[in-house]
Amino acid sequence: MPNIHPSAIVSSKAELADNVEVGPFTIIEDDVRIGEGTIIYNNVTIKAGARLGKRNKIHQGSVIAAIPQDLKFAGEYTELFMGDDNIVREFVTISRGTAEKYKTEIGSNCLFMANSHVGHDCIIGSNCIFANSVALAGHVEIEDYVRIGGLVGVHQFVKIGAYCMIGAHAMVVKDAVPYALYSGNPLQFEGLNLVGLRRANFDDEKIELLKKSFKILFMSGLNVSQAIKKIKTDLPQTDEIKHLIQFTEASSRGIAK
Repeated sequence: MPNIHPSAIVSSKAELADNVEVGPFTIIEDDVRIGEGTIIYNNVTIKAGARLGKRNKIHQGSVIAAIPQDLKFAGEYTELFMGDDNIVREFVTISRGTAEKYKTEIGSNCLFMANSHVGHDCIIGSNCIFANSVALAGHVEIEDYVRIGGLVGVHQFVKIGAYCMIGAHAMVVKDAVPYALYSGNPLQFEGLNLVGLRRANFDDEKIELLKKSFKILFMSGLNVSQAIKKIKTDLPQTDEIKHLIQFTEASSRGIAK
């Protein structure tokens, strides 16, 4: 049975699994599902359409599955999906979807530090870290193992590739390629996210290939199409190189250089 503080307001239509804990003055609306072992601390609001997995921790003052901050939202039925083992710190806001995707989706094992925001229709992978006051606009897509520093703003429809690191105070208005390190406003490519890749146990051979691909993409003087063609021709097509190529070719906003 869930453990619900007497001062909490929990709808009889919400579905709370075993061992869910709900703290004082928290409000959980209709049409909410919360997985086993999740802890909801005090003064949290979880709105209709939230589907939370197992063992998540939602800290004080957070609002989960909020109505989208989008003037086009017309009250359509939308949802927020969150996986397992996420940590949502104080005063985080996460919006559910609009008719664009009908959902916002978050993977597992992510950390959202205090005051960070996830806009409507965002798709976020697993094992990501968002530092304090990171603001993701609507329709942002973020792959696995991304790290974003404090006070970073991410423009709507931007995509950030796997194992990418964005330094604090940056403004991301174009797509950031996988495995890269970026910083600044305007955003600038700084090189390979070498520390992140070593922490993720990338071996020397993979790192060396990525260095060569980045040299072609960012420092050869070629345009993006020419650089991708050269990477396909000159470098072994490992999984990492293929992913870099696919991400870059699919970019609709252009990559940040």
